[in-house]
Amino acid sequence: MLSIPALCWLCRLPLQIAGHGICSRCIRQIPPLPTLCPCCGLPACGTQLCGRCIRHPLPWQSLTCVSDYQPPVSDWVLQLKFSRATALRVMLARLLLLKLLTNRRNNLLPRIDLVLSVPLHRRRAWRRGYNQAELVAKPLAHWLGCEYREGVRRRRQGAIQHALRASARKKNLRGAFRLEMSVRGRHILLIDDVVTTGSTVAEISRILLAQGASSVHIGCLCRTL
Repeated sequence: MLSIPALCWLCRLPLQIAGHGICSRCIRQIPPLPTLCPCCGLPACGTQLCGRCIRHPLPWQSLTCVSDYQPPVSDWVLQLKFSRATALRVMLARLLLLKLLTNRRNNLLPRIDLVLSVPLHRRRAWRRGYNQAELVAKPLAHWLGCEYREGVRRRRQGAIQHALRASARKKNLRGAFRLEMSVRGRHILLIDDVVTTGSTVAEISRILLAQGASSVHIGCLCRTL
């Protein structure tokens, strides 16, 4: 029996390797990122820490993103998040893996021991049926040869983050997360779908470092620049 070939998510032509989700030609059409600060992931003049991170150090060591919040990656994130297009998870995880491996070659990322995902509150996860960050994090952990755990729990739901201003986001997240495993001495990759102000990943990073993590590195599909 002949198998039906998978199609590229962009050009809709058959793929030689179905699991990639996107052909080599279309992957080059994803808008390139400007030079970014390796820590905050915002535009910078060079590859060293930007002035913002020097003046106000962040509670994580590096941030890796696939794209600015713009098509086509932002469209895929919305489909994954709200339209149950879970088939996108492997392709999106692979795009992030390519960026992570580049940062590792450039000595911006250590060997990761543990992959975690930003959790949803149980009510929101129940309504959606899944946590989109977890769907991306699991194949990443497999490819990186490390452990994936649901080690962070959301204790309370709070308001939806993207509906709040930056100052309100920080207040909304105080006491919202609980760590449920030992992270002492481990290099951790924390996965989220979109990082905007960074309030959510910052709150979790503080908890991880306070509990003895050696370093925390953020991986996201979109970084709002």
